Order: sequence, then structure tokens, then C-alpha cells
Amino acid sequence: MRAVQLTGFGGPERLVYRDDVPDPVAAPGEVRVRVAAAAINNTDIWTREGAYGTASDPAATTGRRREPLVFPRIQGADVVGRVDQVGPGVDEGRIGERVLIDPMLYEGDERALVTTDYLGSERDGGFAELVTVPEGNAHRVDSPLSDVEPASVPTSSATALRMLDRAGMTRGDTVLITGSAGGVGVAALQLVKTRGGRAIAVVGAGKERRALELGADAVITRGRAGLDEEVRALDLTGAEGQVDVVVDLVGGPEFAAMLRSLRPLGRYVVAGAMAGPLVETDLRTVYLRQLQIIGSSFGTHDQFRALIGHLAAGEIRPTVAATYPLRELRRAQADFVAKKHVGKLVILTQAD
Repeated sequence: MRAVQLTGFGGPERLVYRDDVPDPVAAPGEVRVRVAAAAINNTDIWTREGAYGTASDPAATTGRRREPLVFPRIQGADVVGRVDQVGPGVDEGRIGERVLIDPMLYEGDERALVTTDYLGSERDGGFAELVTVPEGNAHRVDSPLSDVEPASVPTSSATALRMLDRAGMTRGDTVLITGSAGGVGVAALQLVKTRGGRAIAVVGAGKERRALELGADAVITRGRAGLDEEVRALDLTGAEGQVDVVVDLVGGPEFAAMLRSLRPLGRYVVAGAMAGPLVETDLRTVYLRQLQIIGSSFGTHDQFRALIGHLAAGEIRPTVAATYPLRELRRAQADFVAKKHVGKLVILTQAD
């Protein structure tokens, strides 16, 4: 089959397009999916770069679980396609189903998310013509949406859903969302509105109007002034000039300002560090204002099923910025890193 293999930690040159990769075979309890589309995530970039560090050495080159990765590896967690083979023990009636794949490959409760395999990281993923997964991870999708649209949803939207769940976001909350032009940020914005909250989007210059079109109640242009000052200046935040929840995908030097933007008993939840993973703050702000600082990552199987319900109900509108043929994955990842887009970049695996 055709596939793009990641041959080691490093730059885009480590992504090698091949047309002679052996076809995978569905093992017992598995299905094989002929991939139609697979989206790019930040995890793909950080995994390629080995940018996860360790607890004792933030600069160490490691995989997502902060341990070595096996190469070559086919990346691509967000997969839509059709089942074309089933392993022993799987109903042959599933052949031909269009499916959306839950990329979290764990059993047990949510504590397993910390050490689980992730499609495209510890197991070959969807930047290929074929991929195999446990049967339970392949969810039937009967929808008028094109293949590209649901492919833009799994990791980013499940991550956003989990962040809001972990932060206890409820109706009436005002939520500040950093990185609102990316896949997780766009999904978080839409889910906040679905839950009856108010969303403040933080975006780069030139992306403000698109954020408003996607449902933001207010928009802050990143880097124009101190983030907490910008929050206080919004009519939306009232006399207190603060928010109930910060959904942070960026980290970096604005971390302390994000905490200052929270009301007493406010909740800060983080699932990304695009502007830098090492941050500083005044801990007195945390304990005197009784703030919660919450780490979050990928969603659970239950949250993935809830996500499919949101998608079916039209409460998440897939936002695809561009598509690329499989052989142009290097260019697609470079465009992803440039962050000039709003929404998701998707690979069409059957295109050449």
C-alpha cells in the first residue's frame, strides 16, 4: 500500500512517502479500514519532533508517553474510511461500513488514558491507504457529511469536550479559549455555545471575523496587549472583568495573565503548550483566589461517543481549512506549523 512513514525524530525530512508498505491484516477482534481521509493534529508535529521531554529533563527527545518510539511509524490519528476486512470473531456484516475511528486504544477506566497507545503514535495510523484497529474503536457514521468533514473531528473535538468536562463548564459560564483558530479551539468554542455558555476567542491577527462567524461572543487579538487587560476591557466580562473558565491550548508567557483573568474559584484547564511548556506564575494568585489548575488530554471512549452525538445533531460543525494528497504530507505539516489557517488540515489518502 501507499503510506507515509515517520523514520525517526526530527524535521519534515523524516516523513518518507512509499508505495511498497505491506498491507496490514486485521487480527482477531479487529477491523481493517480503507482510509478515505485523515486529519493532522498538534500531536503529529510534537511526536515527529520528539518534543514531549521528561519529568526530569524538559528538553529530552521522547514520544507522547515520554518514552522512546518505535520507528518507522505511520502517523495519523483522525481517520474516516470503510471497513474492507474483518478479523476472526468480528461480524462480516461490518464490511462496507463507513466508520470514524476513536484513536484512543485503551481498556478500563479513564486513568488508562495516561499510558494508553494512541493511533499514529504507538500504533500505525491513517496516513496510509489501510489501517487496522480494534473493532470497538470503529464507529459507524451514517451522515450526509463528506469523508473530509468527520475526519476533522476525532482528536481535536474529543480533546475540547474533555477539557470542558474536566473544568466543570456549565450553562452561563464565560469561557476564555486560547488558540481558538485551531481544531481544538474551534471545537471548544462550538461546545461552549452548545452548553449555554459565553465564549471569548483568542486568535491571531486576521482571524477575528472567522472566530465570530463560528460563534464567539467576543474576540481578543493575540499579542495586542496583556491578555488579562484585554479580558477586563470586554463588556462581556462585566464589572469584575474576569471569566469562569480558561481553556488553554497555548501556554507560554501569557500563563500568569490567564490566571489573573479568572474569577475567584475559577478553573484553568490546559491541553497544549504551543507557545512554550515552561511557565511561571505567582502561586499566591492561585491559593488566595482559590483557583483550580487542571491538566487534560485526549477524550475517553464515552466522550468519543458523545462527540458523535454532537456531530449527528449538528452541534459541532466540521471546519476544514484545506486538503492535501497523501504524498504532500510534508507540505501539509509545514502549513499546519505556520498556523495561518482556521480549522483543520486533512489528508486525502486515496488521492495522489
